[in-house]
Amino acid sequence: MRVLLSILAVAAFALGSPWRPGAQSALPNAADLAVRTQKRYESIRDFTADFTQTYRGLLQKRTVPEQGTILLKKPNRVRFTYKTPDRKEFVSDGSQFYSYYPQERAGSVYPLPKPNESSTALLFLAGRGDLARDFTASLPADQVADEWHLRLVPKSKQTDFDTLTLFLDRTTLALRGFVTTDDQGSNTIRFAKLKENTGLADRAFLFEFPKGTEISR
Repeated sequence: MRVLLSILAVAAFALGSPWRPGAQSALPNAADLAVRTQKRYESIRDFTADFTQTYRGLLQKRTVPEQGTILLKKPNRVRFTYKTPDRKEFVSDGSQFYSYYPQERAGSVYPLPKPNESSTALLFLAGRGDLARDFTASLPADQVADEWHLRLVPKSKQTDFDTLTLFLDRTTLALRGFVTTDDQGSNTIRFAKLKENTGLADRAFLFEFPKGTEISR
């Protein structure tokens, strides 16, 4: 669940009403860029996307990328379906969090944390997070030609990540991906085929374990 929470911290920024003042070449102010990205986040009700995830531990020299799809709807609903190399599923239906591993025929279900117990990640999923308020923003020197890499450090200590860096399209501020770091390594996500405000129904986040699943509670 640790890796999933780091994803939730930024997944809700992925889409929103585009900001289109034209392509940017001069280095922007980091705090201003965080505010503009926050405005995109506030326009999001739901989104869908394909994703590629690569986790690199401190002692790992080689990792196998994972691929799948994500559905997200405010508040508190998300569905990660991993398709390769191994199938697995993480689902929040608004009140419960489910993990399911088909190959092991095993899973778990736990209540979502209460608001006063929530991490920054879950606050963003619930629509109560704020980039400018909750993070200190900076722009690393090694920027990519058509992206802004916005580094964010949470102002209060988090259990699920230490830093996150957003990969933003320079023209639209669309989120192309991000990387989170903690004391165990780094987790990189890249999005594709993003679709915003599609009108996802709550039933898309319902989950039932198949018969025979060993369930931890």
